[in-house]
Amino acid sequence: MKVIICGAGQVGWQIARHLAGEKNDVTIIDSDQELVSRATDTLDVAGVSGFASYPNVLNNAGAEDADMIIAATHSDEVNMVTCQVAHSIFDIPRKIARLRSQSYLDAIYADLYRRDHLPIDVVISPELEVAEAALKRLSSPNAFESETFLNNQAQLLGLHIDENCPVVNTPLRQLTDLFSTLRVIVVGVRRRGVLFAPNAGDQLFCSDEVYLMCHSNDVNRTLDVFGKLQGEQNRIILIGGGNVGLRIAKSLEESENRVRAKIIEKNRSRAELAASFLERTIVLNGDGLDSGLLEEANVSKTDTILAVTDDDKTNMLAAVRAKSRGCKKAIALINDPTMSPLMEPLGIDAYINPRSTTVSSILRHIRHGKVKNVYSIGDAEAEVIEAQVMSTSPISGSRISDIDFPEGVIVGGILKNGEMVKPVSQSKIEEGDIIALFVLSKDIPEVERLLQVTIDYF
Repeated sequence: MKVIICGAGQVGWQIARHLAGEKNDVTIIDSDQELVSRATDTLDVAGVSGFASYPNVLNNAGAEDADMIIAATHSDEVNMVTCQVAHSIFDIPRKIARLRSQSYLDAIYADLYRRDHLPIDVVISPELEVAEAALKRLSSPNAFESETFLNNQAQLLGLHIDENCPVVNTPLRQLTDLFSTLRVIVVGVRRRGVLFAPNAGDQLFCSDEVYLMCHSNDVNRTLDVFGKLQGEQNRIILIGGGNVGLRIAKSLEESENRVRAKIIEKNRSRAELAASFLERTIVLNGDGLDSGLLEEANVSKTDTILAVTDDDKTNMLAAVRAKSRGCKKAIALINDPTMSPLMEPLGIDAYINPRSTTVSSILRHIRHGKVKNVYSIGDAEAEVIEAQVMSTSPISGSRISDIDFPEGVIVGGILKNGEMVKPVSQSKIEEGDIIALFVLSKDIPEVERLLQVTIDYF
């Protein structure tokens, strides 16, 4: 597949890294020559320096025979014009644009993106994705990672294993025997910085990070088994009243749970806007790092603090200070992925990487086969791929034990006739089933082949 990526920032670079690693023909465009050079020096991609919306620049990038264009520059308007030029002049079949402004995303304007108006096939909203990711973290605050699959019937949980975990040093095979009715599978383990797909004989040790796929109805029991008892999330403080903070607060107000939320926003006009937009949420104007203001917000009796400003350091320090003042859980928005190793030493329970959520959203629309969802894990170390099994797929009609999956692949769940079932070796995968697969990055091309890589389903 020939793909043009516009924007060589973190999102563009990560997408290029994914696609180039899977032997696609990738060209990256950016007006900053240094960013283009970084991409071409570190990845197996071609680079073009210039403005992505210019026809001559797109032509130099090989737009005439491109299969897809991904517009992920920092400007919404450039991304929109790029897709228009790609359609009108070069007739590129698939166009994906990242748009940040809420005005472009409002439902009233949905008709804007018709092919005979502004031809964008897929619109990705980073702020919306981040807000949804934050709400999922809040639903499982004891997990450092959380995502739903299979019509919300399956949940991926990332858990730190500590000395309080009852199943430490227990082989996974024995774990299945002990909790035979528990619908959970350990799909991935990160040990000493290395992520791998475990087998039945592997044990879990202190300091491991594990990824579990469990039935949504078994989440609380799963957390209990792994020593992560979940308390009520009734009191929440949000640091930052920007678009992300507002979306989260509004969603909390609309939820069935009676959540008492407070927002601390430094900018006065932004705080006033938040107060007028929200009904039950208390808005405080001030610095989220101010100890006195945190005390005023009753941080010591708060269940979770969620720091979602646009500054990584502010988010990290606010989370640390809140924990030191008695807050039970802290979640921080972190743009720089190199900061993630600092989370555990600082006592921050979970973090959200906006770029990772955006990359996952884009990958969902790139993967071959009937792919419904893609979730990127770690620093592009693995993916959870949710896909429908086609009649033409080599795995259709086969038992899991008979399928030649690579070592880095584990079936985490199967949706049969609308019901999620826990997969076992004798489970039969049939046409129409939806499966959730944990896949190490090196094995993604083989998994795509098994899901039937044909242009018909692209």
